[in-house]
Amino acid sequence: MRKPGRLLIFAAAGLVLILIVLVLVTPDGLELKIVPVKGGPPLLVLPLGPGERFTLHYYHSVENAPIWEEHSLDEKGRIYIEEERYLKFGAGMGRMPGVGRMVRRGPYEVIEDMHMPTGNFILRVGSPGVDHTVIWRGHSTNLSAVAPHVAAQFSAKPVSILYSLWRKVFPHPATPE
Repeated sequence: MRKPGRLLIFAAAGLVLILIVLVLVTPDGLELKIVPVKGGPPLLVLPLGPGERFTLHYYHSVENAPIWEEHSLDEKGRIYIEEERYLKFGAGMGRMPGVGRMVRRGPYEVIEDMHMPTGNFILRVGSPGVDHTVIWRGHSTNLSAVAPHVAAQFSAKPVSILYSLWRKVFPHPATPE
């Protein structure tokens, strides 16, 4: 005859195992990695929440005018451009028909409410002076200072609760403090 206490212990152990597996696979945020295309360690690793923005700031190579591009991620890690801001129209700058709306903010031309998918993308990091800089949660990382002329892939993916907790305790070395 089986003991009911043993059955209860097996059931509890099975439930704990299921909960552990769920913690391992349940998404809890996103991670954006900026990695050299030709290999090597990441230039930046940024934890983000769905909809949270990061900015790519640089100086236009022809006009030498500042440009800000705000990007976001959706819950699956897809990258979108949300807004572009610049002082004036430069070569290749300006409104795209059907994308966002053009407004002025002080001296800046702004295309806002773009929400245009870019997906993962590759940026050829410019020279110092172009100053390709990623701005995230008040931190600025000048990619042109650390990897000029490097092709860098921007890609993101969802991360599990366990991974997210791990990175809160042990941040990736390429995550700004």
